[in-house]
Amino acid sequence: MARLLLLATWAMVALGCCCVHEAEAARAFFVFGDSLVDNGNNNYLMTTARADSPPYGIDYPTHEPTGRFSNGLNIPDFISEQLGSEPTLPYLSPELRGRRLLVGANFASAGIGILNDTGVQFINIIRMWQQLENFREYQQRVASLIGTQRAKQLVNQGLVLITVGGNDFVNNYYLVPFSARSRQYDLPDYVPFLISEYRKLLTKLYDLGARKVLVTGTGPLGCVPAELAMRGRNGQCAPELQQAAALFNPQLTQMLRDLNRKYNSQVFIAANTQQMHSDFITNPRAYGFVTSKVACCGQGPYNGLGLCTVASNLCANRDQYAFWDPFHPSERANRIIVQQIMTGSTKYMNPMNLSTILALDSNL
Repeated sequence: MARLLLLATWAMVALGCCCVHEAEAARAFFVFGDSLVDNGNNNYLMTTARADSPPYGIDYPTHEPTGRFSNGLNIPDFISEQLGSEPTLPYLSPELRGRRLLVGANFASAGIGILNDTGVQFINIIRMWQQLENFREYQQRVASLIGTQRAKQLVNQGLVLITVGGNDFVNNYYLVPFSARSRQYDLPDYVPFLISEYRKLLTKLYDLGARKVLVTGTGPLGCVPAELAMRGRNGQCAPELQQAAALFNPQLTQMLRDLNRKYNSQVFIAANTQQMHSDFITNPRAYGFVTSKVACCGQGPYNGLGLCTVASNLCANRDQYAFWDPFHPSERANRIIVQQIMTGSTKYMNPMNLSTILALDSNL
């Protein structure tokens, strides 16, 4: 009996080691940012920025809301799929422990921006400085599981996605007429201020061990159904928000180049999500969409007003809509965006796409 117990113990230990190594085999993935990439952290917070009730998640495998601002999967989910890994769990999820820690973590929180005063109307959200602090804490948890050196290696070799900036315009500068930030800065001065603050965040991310970071720009902010409904004229994109995106995205790309020169390495990869979105906004039928103006879920003009709730208009076929709700792409649009992240030319990805990164790293 004693020998049987000993053999059983050895088998369990071996199985446990196997699980840890299996989890480490796929590249770890870390996600930071706002509602475009949040997969449920806000479910655990007392906040109004949440997507944990129907019809969100209607096309998710469980057909239940998960906290993703999507009818189904979001951009991080599709990137995880390309990495051959299971989706990352929200950092606040009680299920993020043991082996699941080695897959990575999603630190994103809907409503946040580059600036700490962005999204104050949502009350309790995880601002960027706190997301980075959570990343530090995450590394301590992993180190206690596999040791400090292996934890550092897991982070250094991991892939990072960061999506932030749009809310600094939509939910800050242009939130109300004569907002505090618009009185403080003219738009051409506000954008360089945002870029300088973003640079500090990315520098901190590098200091925390990130060595391959996908940085998405903003989409065409004035063309989302919410802005068509509130600011657009005759279905035309809102010009002030389009100008904001046109100023922000090139300056972001230039800042990333400067950081790469500083570190003498291609650490930061710019994803031109403005161009990716613009492709199917200007020619939706070429991508299989019926419309890029009307949200699938919402109410009012273009289904662009208010929240997506069970009382909202809901389209029958979500795959035909570029936008799921007044602000967020549909699952199918998210898949198209990730296809461009994976294989897009330098028109979309600078200096290289994710497939190239993964191929180069596999040869190291």
